[in-house]
Amino acid sequence: MRYLWLALGWTALGLGIIGAFLPLLPTTPFLLLAAFAFSKGSERLHAWIMEHPSFGPPIKQWQEHRAISRQVKIYATVSIGVVFAITLALGVVWWAVATQAAILTVVLYFIWSRPE
Repeated sequence: MRYLWLALGWTALGLGIIGAFLPLLPTTPFLLLAAFAFSKGSERLHAWIMEHPSFGPPIKQWQEHRAISRQVKIYATVSIGVVFAITLALGVVWWAVATQAAILTVVLYFIWSRPE
């Protein structure tokens, strides 16, 4: 079972790193998942991700306060706007655009309703 947790942790970490550069992929949820999986699979890796200068702070913010920093909120909002603009530019069918708009609105509400 330990190896499954480690595989999940490394996969989530990889997706989180990719998400730092791609507007379609969120970073923090994958880092949270990686921290959880590492806590089950390896104390050393869990300690590493929690103390990492880039990965650790958003994980700790979420675990301690269920908080998202203003910088992350702004980045997420801009990324969501870019993705939606691309959808519009591609001429996607109206019902898909409406569905995407509804989902993204809920996501933005969740993000901006969290403390900083």
